[in-house]
Amino acid sequence: MAIAVVLLAGPQALAQGRTGSRPGAVSPASDLDDAGGRDGPIALPAGSRLLRDVAYGADPAQRMDIYLPAQPRAAPILLMVHGGGWAIGDKASAGVVANKIARWLPEGFIFVSINYRLLPGTGPLGQADDVARALAAAQSRAPSWGGDPARLVLMGHSAGAHLVALLAADPAIAARQGATPWRGTVALDSAALDVVEIMNARHFPLYDRAFGSDPAVWRKASPIHRLTSAPSPMLLVCSSQRANACPQARAFAAKANGMGGRVMVLPVALSHGEINRTLGLPGSYTTDVDAFLRRLAAR
Repeated sequence: MAIAVVLLAGPQALAQGRTGSRPGAVSPASDLDDAGGRDGPIALPAGSRLLRDVAYGADPAQRMDIYLPAQPRAAPILLMVHGGGWAIGDKASAGVVANKIARWLPEGFIFVSINYRLLPGTGPLGQADDVARALAAAQSRAPSWGGDPARLVLMGHSAGAHLVALLAADPAIAARQGATPWRGTVALDSAALDVVEIMNARHFPLYDRAFGSDPAVWRKASPIHRLTSAPSPMLLVCSSQRANACPQARAFAAKANGMGGRVMVLPVALSHGEINRTLGLPGSYTTDVDAFLRRLAAR
């Protein structure tokens, strides 16, 4: 996670560090199961190509990979934010990329996978600024890729789902970095939509490392507390195997829809990691997400 000993010891050590957890809460280890380093080469669909490590900022972590379909012409764009407990992870991990590009590149989508600065150097609020900066860069460069900047959808898993939900709840975060409105947001199994609730209950140490002890920071980092008006359409995927993921998703959706929003909750009987890794494989889960993306990406 955020400190050298955790990076050396790996997710197993995080699980052993669990204190005061609620039954059924996601363990730190499972929170990181999509978040390894770079894997070997990922097979690209026929005719597609990859623009690797495109800078969207000065920091070496502020890089994005752009996967282009065979013949992009005003293509819709899916911008993906990896998970990893706000502390580790990589845009090129197979669990983040492989099945998604296999599904959506042949259907004409451009797929953008980003890295961002991590703990301990940069906390979630700074990371949200990085996602916003990457969003602005993707929108400005989309025409050079054959993409349509007006047809962009944000997607994130785990910690990345928290970050994209934060931007969706408060688009001013994105606007401050030069981004314009996007079509909608897909959050893949974030249980951190209400950080205040998490921090006021028994929780895993990884949340202390991410959010600290200041209640004012907890509110600023809580999508549900940043939400003051109807967001653009959102799909909140949640694991029915976890105690807190779907309740937080439903609470956020209830508040947003009460403001006139269109936020849907999709419970799935998959683990936290499976929600990320298997998206794109044939099945009802991918079909449901695909239907949401097609509605948003339609011209």
